[in-house]
Formats: sequence, C-alpha cells, structure tokens
Amino acid sequence: MLTMMFYVAITADAMSAALAAGRRNMDWFGVCLIACITALGGGTARDVFLDHYPLYWVHNPYILVLCCCAALLTIATARVVHRLRWPFLLLDALGLVVFTIIGCNIAMETMEHPIIVIVAGMVTGIVGGIMRDVLCNDVPLVFRGELYATVSIVTGVVYFLGNKAGLPSDLALLIALGVGLPLRVLSIMFKWEMPKFVFDREMRK
Repeated sequence: MLTMMFYVAITADAMSAALAAGRRNMDWFGVCLIACITALGGGTARDVFLDHYPLYWVHNPYILVLCCCAALLTIATARVVHRLRWPFLLLDALGLVVFTIIGCNIAMETMEHPIIVIVAGMVTGIVGGIMRDVLCNDVPLVFRGELYATVSIVTGVVYFLGNKAGLPSDLALLIALGVGLPLRVLSIMFKWEMPKFVFDREMRK
C-alpha cells in the first residue's frame, strides 16, 4: 500500500511542480528538471544526510522517467490540470504524509536516534517543495506560515511511536495517515497558520 501511494505522490508532486515551472515560462527541459527535483529532492537530501546509498532514484532510475512523463503530460494538459486545485491539494497532502513516513522508515532501518528519525521524515516530506519554490523564485511554502513542516513532524512522531509501541507496521502507517492527512487538509480549509515573527524598524523606536 505504501509503495502504491509513493508512486501516486511522486506523480502528483511532479505535475504540480511542472505547473509552477510553467508559470515561470520555463522551457520543457526546465519543466522536467523542476518536476524531478521537487518529487525526488526530499528523498535525495535524506539519503545524503543518512549516508544511505545508492540514492533511491539511482537504484530505480525509472522513477526519473515517471517524473519526466508526468511533467510532459502536464504540459500537454495544462489547460485542464490547472483547474484541479483541490485534487492536487489533496494529493500534495498525501505526498507530504507518505514521504514523511518513508523517510522515518529509512532512518529506523539504519537505527538512527529518534530525533533523527523525525528529522529524516520531515526532510523527505518538505525539502523537494523548498527546492521547487527557490528555483521558481518564490518564498518557500513551508516558510509562509502554513502548517506544512508541522504536519510532517506530527506524522513522523505518530508513526515512530506506533512502531515503538509494537503495533503492526500497516496499523502504524494507517494511524499516521489518519492523523497527518486530515490535519493538513483541515489546515488548508481553515487557513491554520504558525505564528509569524514580524520585525521592522518601527518596532525599534
């Protein structure tokens, strides 16, 4: 089940990234590159941090083909795809939770400290989106107050504790999904945000 959701999330991330690249008038190579970086950047950063080799897309290069195909499909169907806001938001939320769980799994397999397990999950979940926004000259979504990294952290904690409590892995997965996915969707619907730090010169007077 997790593998199937992983491929769905990879495809959705690549398509949403392709749309972001299209808004910046990038050529087809740029669109494919942004799609690959967004879909695979978090897992790549995690593997580098954990010294976990080979990188998962090096081990399975067909993932690169999937990302590029998703990007090219988005180019061909952009007039329709850009209207599907809520389906993509839901798939993005699913991707955030699924990538977080996968990142936690990798860290637990390498017997990392619990804090590193949570960080690995968060890195897997959010870094690809940060790379996309930076390359598209936008302020990363995760820094704009939305409950994004927070959802990833909560998901990782729930999944880790479920495993430590001895729950079957599938049950721990479902519980983490049942917490993280609704939390992300509700935060979008009700515009829940992290407190913002606002500082300007007037505050120093």
